[in-house]
Formats: sequence, C-alpha cells, structure tokens
Amino acid sequence: MATFTTRFLGCKVSFADEQAIRERLLADGHTESRGAADVAVINTCCVTNEAVAKSRQAAAQAARTHSRVYVTGCAANLSSNAFAGMPGNVEVVARRSEDIVETIAGDVGAIACVQADHRLERVRAFVKIQDGCSFSCAFCVIPLVRGGTRSRTADAVLAEIRRRVAQGHHEVVLTGVNLGCFRDRVAGLTLGGLIREAGAIDGLARLRLSSIEINHVTLELVDAMRDTPIVARHLHIPLQSGDDGVLRAMGRRYSIGQYRARLEGCDQFNLTTDVIVGFPTEDDRAFENTLEAIAEIGITKVHAFPYSPRPGTRTAGEDPVAPQVKRERSARLRAASDTACRARWASRVGSEDIVLVDRPGLGYADDYTPWFVEAPVGSLVRARATGVTNDGVLAEAL
Repeated sequence: MATFTTRFLGCKVSFADEQAIRERLLADGHTESRGAADVAVINTCCVTNEAVAKSRQAAAQAARTHSRVYVTGCAANLSSNAFAGMPGNVEVVARRSEDIVETIAGDVGAIACVQADHRLERVRAFVKIQDGCSFSCAFCVIPLVRGGTRSRTADAVLAEIRRRVAQGHHEVVLTGVNLGCFRDRVAGLTLGGLIREAGAIDGLARLRLSSIEINHVTLELVDAMRDTPIVARHLHIPLQSGDDGVLRAMGRRYSIGQYRARLEGCDQFNLTTDVIVGFPTEDDRAFENTLEAIAEIGITKVHAFPYSPRPGTRTAGEDPVAPQVKRERSARLRAASDTACRARWASRVGSEDIVLVDRPGLGYADDYTPWFVEAPVGSLVRARATGVTNDGVLAEAL
C-alpha cells in the first residue's frame, strides 16, 4: 500500500482529471495523505507562463516531501524542457488525459481487490464529457497539449452523473476543453440532447455548464437549457476581446456582432466571460472596445488573463505590449467587472433562490452569484437576499 497526495492547477478539466487519478488510487487500496507521502500527483497547467512556473514550483515542493512525484496534465505535454532541472524523483508523464489514470495506477500498483467508492471532496461534482480542441486560435497551446476533440459516450457520462448523485452530490457541472463539441454519434446526441437526458436523472438537483464557446450557443442548446428545470441559469462564454481586429488576429471564429447576436434571448442567464489583455495587436482603442462590449452585452464577472506567448503557437514570438500596460488594463477590467457584479447582486435583494452551500457561510445561487448564508456545508437551502457586500449577496435561510 502506498500513501499519496494529488493536486491540480488550472481549470475544471484539470480538476476532473486529477480526481479521476485520486479515485483510482483509492479504489486500488492506497491511502490519501494530507502531508508527506510516498507518491504525489501534480496535474499541471500551461495556459500562461505564470501557470507553468506555478506547476514547476508545485512539483519541486512535492519532491521534497514525497518519494515519487508524477507530473501530469497540460504543462507535462507542453515541451520536453518545461520541467528541466527537476529533482530525480520527479517523473514527467506526457500522455493524453484518458491514458494517465492507467499509467499512474499501473506504476504505483494495486493491492488486493479493493474497489471502494470514494466520494469526491467538493460539494459539486465535475463530470468531463469531452476533451481536446480541433481549432487553432493563434494564442492557444491547448490543441497541442490536449490533442484534437473527442467525446465520451453519453452512456458513460450519464452513468458517472448517477454515481455522483448516489455519492451525495446535489450539483453536477458538465465540463470539457471545448464543451460544445460534444457528440455521441451512435446515440445521436449533441450537448443539448445530453442536457435533456441528464436533467431527467432522479436525485440530481442542479446541472451546470462550465464554459462554452459562443459558436456553440445555438437555439437547440438554449432551448434544452430552458426546457430542463434543473439547469442553472448561468453561461460562461469566453469573449477574449471586444474588438473585431483583435478577434481576427487571434483566429477566433466570430465578430463582436455575432457574439451579441448569439446571446439574443439569453436575458435570463447570468453571463460571465474570459478576456485576454495585452494581445499583440491590442492597442488602446481595441481595449476600449472590449470594455464597451462587456458593458453593452451585460456581462458580469470577467476573468482577465494577461497575454502570455505560448510555445508552438502562431504568436509565440510576439509580445509587444508592456507588462505595465497589461496590469493597468487588467485592473480596469476587474474594476468594471466588480461594478457589474455588485449591480446584479443589488438587483437580487428581496428575491429568493436555492443556494448550494459549498463552504462555511457561503454558497452559490442558481445563476452562480455568491450568497452569504448560514447553513450546513453541502446543503441546498432556500434563502432570501437581504443585502449586498463587496463580495456577494447577504442572505438568510428560510
């Protein structure tokens, strides 16, 4: 028997991959530790230089307290020297996500025939339905490290959702690298059809999408979300820029006008997004266009990412925008986002919602706005909004 720890950096897909490894090691009879252990698995991120640096740091730290460290995930697949100079007990496992579990489990080794069913730590469960991306945005390294798009079967996804519900998860988040590319051609299902099937599972209280590209926000998808009562009224749709020139240079497959048009009829959804700040062709006017677009569309939360050249991409050798300019633009985006969020929170005062409490005193409503309410962690409670703070909605349990 081995003791082990797991850690993920980056997105919800990285979390789902890390948890798959964790569950397999537990099922094989190994013991999870909160400190030093025999084995550490670090599932890494490479979306920015900072993410790679944090991944290297995590691996180096683990090497000091573990006998073996397996580095997996996107940064492990980035390049052969991304983890150069690591201690000798660090092994970089450069494989696709669907091969990692068997690779790690086989190397660590199983004991006896232990097949326990271990509940995930988080209150909401993340179920990966798709991996990889077959598009080629100029800045994005993900197709290089994750490979082309491929989907799980609908049967496998639905079976995992049922298992998560049986484990006690009230909410399931469907996640993937390019979620709208999900296809089960044998079952004849796209993402909209999968949502309808998942929405009929007994015991599931809430179904949420993680992030979806605007090109995949179709009438079929929106109708499926509207028609399925347990689907959360929240859409996270990367914008990246609100300037058409920058979008073209990025290799994105839409204009800002098309982005707006796709969201017609989505007024009931809380809209959140990602924006890249300081892309090589982004000048002051282009950035102002982004601020204006965010305000006009009605987006609330904005995740701002300073542009970072990625090896192997079309813009790998370009980074003309000064770091200080990136910081200033990021700060302006965050300020605009904070203002929009507070306005939405204030509009909720006096209303009621169902809140999933995922940490002491804090949970998230159906539209993924933060509500401060006292209730047991893991519970779904009806609450009434009574006020607003700088961090979310104040509420009381009913």
